[in-house]
Amino acid sequence: MTATATTMTGTATATCPECGAEWEVSALTKGEIIQCPECGVELEVMSVAPLELQLAPEEEEDWGE
Repeated sequence: MTATATTMTGTATATCPECGAEWEVSALTKGEIIQCPECGVELEVMSVAPLELQLAPEEEEDWGE
């Protein structure tokens, strides 16, 4: 059975799926929400090995439920 990494050690180059900006990131955790320094969109870390980012889901208003 192969273990799946949930925390990144070292640094990697992140690429924003929205605007294509690239920047260096380090110490990310799967499920963490980060922000693109170029366009400001929120991104969710889907995988750390290899690094995979997707647009973070928008939180819906619960209207007090």
